[in-house]
Amino acid sequence: MKQAIHPNNEDTQPTLYLAFELSNQDWKLGFTIGRGQPPRQRKINAGDTTALKQEIVLAKQRFSLPADAPVVSCYEAGRDGFWLHRFLEHEHVTNLVVDSASIEVSRRGKHTKTDRLDVEKLLTMLLRYHGGESRVWSVVQVPSLAAEDQRHLHRQLLALKGERTRYSNRIKGLLVGQGIHLNVNDEFLDHLPELRLWDGAALPDGLAARLRREFTGWQFAHQQSQELETERRTAI
Repeated sequence: MKQAIHPNNEDTQPTLYLAFELSNQDWKLGFTIGRGQPPRQRKINAGDTTALKQEIVLAKQRFSLPADAPVVSCYEAGRDGFWLHRFLEHEHVTNLVVDSASIEVSRRGKHTKTDRLDVEKLLTMLLRYHGGESRVWSVVQVPSLAAEDQRHLHRQLLALKGERTRYSNRIKGLLVGQGIHLNVNDEFLDHLPELRLWDGAALPDGLAARLRREFTGWQFAHQQSQELETERRTAI
């Protein structure tokens, strides 16, 4: 489901448009009031919401907008998640979180954008979208905080299972390199002293020590996975 934004009627309701270029260290802000208007660009520290609110006030003054003029903003979905969207909505800013993979690169091409747009280009696309060109990108449906929170258990379970598989594959790979095939399960350490090389010799001390360390990681991921499986069944 896409969030609807109605085209701006600048004669009756002048609007301030804001685009974000987000990074770990700083945020680049681009402001404008319409096409053909050179954007006002500013940079603030990442996550500095006080500076962000101040820049919105200054931008309204710069473009001679009333203090209560509506603000429409956008940023690309990514590491920052949805907290910024919720903050903007709380500040009465109509915000869009944009799916980066959906952003068109060329009106004539069939490929989509793969790296992040700079703030000026993103601002231009926001104006086009607000003007009715809905196909320039796809808007992410932002979940509620409660709905987002419910996803953590499932996502962590998938991550733990992947981690367990990586440990298992490393252990098997180390053993196969010595001509040994052994399943990785709860009894792995019990069988470790019995393993022999091709000539009947015991495993070298360094290899045996590494296998034990790898198995400790496997055990932790396996135990955590089982606990989360139980928690998920209980929740269901």
